[in-house]
Amino acid sequence: MADHYFSAQPSSPEELRRIRVALAGREVDVTTASGVFSPGHLDKGTEVLLANSPDAPPGGDILDIGCGWGAISLALAMQSPHARIWALDVNERALDLVRRNAAELGLDNIRAVTADEIPADLSFRTIRSNPPIRIGKPALHELLETWLPRLDVGGDAYMVVQKNLGSDSLQRWIDDTFPDLATHRHAISKGFRVLKVRRPA
Repeated sequence: MADHYFSAQPSSPEELRRIRVALAGREVDVTTASGVFSPGHLDKGTEVLLANSPDAPPGGDILDIGCGWGAISLALAMQSPHARIWALDVNERALDLVRRNAAELGLDNIRAVTADEIPADLSFRTIRSNPPIRIGKPALHELLETWLPRLDVGGDAYMVVQKNLGSDSLQRWIDDTFPDLATHRHAISKGFRVLKVRRPA
């Protein structure tokens, strides 16, 4: 069976590579590898999310769902050095890359983890995600049902989804599934929707 970026242990050769990307207003060199999401460049959806969501809160716990090699987590950590960034993925190779990139950039506020390494009682000031749409709706819904309820009161989540991959139906599902959360379309760019989900104070 071929590797997917959501394989826990990719079997393909690692094939490390260096790419230059713009994160949090800086041009930085990062390491990526085969067997992870978008290894050759900053994914367009991630680029849209970073350009159309506010800077991270200055402190507290922040979650990046499906972190890949770490683009969103690294940007959040640069914006908010006093916050604690939880970079979540199932892909161990991706988590190793996040740790490597964070260390190289001098960012000591990122925790690259699988779900069982996040304390069960932890809640989040904000959640950011370019969610793994290609895992399929049931798995995606289960993922969001796990993490969206853990938003702090007054906290928010920003997620980017390509329009033709179901952004509108996902927004309807969130509205139906989480009546205590307020969801709206925050931005539209390059065929993507940025959805904002907020837990009202």
